[in-house]
Amino acid sequence: MPRPFCPRRIGGFPSSSYFRPERAHPSELEEVILTLDELEAIKLADLEGLYQEEAAERMGISRPTFGRILDSAHRKVAEAIVVGKALKIEGGTVEVEAPGPGFRPGGFRCRRREGPMMEERGSYGGQGRGAGGFCICPRCGHRKPHQAGVRCMDERCPQCGSVMVREGSYHHRIIEERKKGGE
Repeated sequence: MPRPFCPRRIGGFPSSSYFRPERAHPSELEEVILTLDELEAIKLADLEGLYQEEAAERMGISRPTFGRILDSAHRKVAEAIVVGKALKIEGGTVEVEAPGPGFRPGGFRCRRREGPMMEERGSYGGQGRGAGGFCICPRCGHRKPHQAGVRCMDERCPQCGSVMVREGSYHHRIIEERKKGGE
């Protein structure tokens, strides 16, 4: 008996759920079904530019699972574009996030794996992600508030010109560990 799916957290439903090639009659087209969790994976990785670890955390799944979902989504979109099939977005085992008081994108967990669905770790999962948090310079340590919609790695430190990283992110932790090891 297969293991049941853990619901994947998505940010909402798409404004359009059906795409087809121009000049093609809908009755003649084959369809490719893209699930809602696959669409969310494309949105987080390709549109928002999140690293897989951060995107997986937002969806409440493991990083390897996120990678498999993203690979499947990329194959389906490529098939629809290259072969000329219609792309229909529907289905999947998902939970739609409900932004509002207590909403923490980084704090979702499958009930089977660990703890409650909304794990108490502080604002935005306690890891500096989401709308708040800071971008930090790994060279001089300068911190600046994170600007929503702009990746920290696209920002330059105003003091030394280095590329910024997200405070508390995987890359920030690696940089800090290297600094401690080099002392």
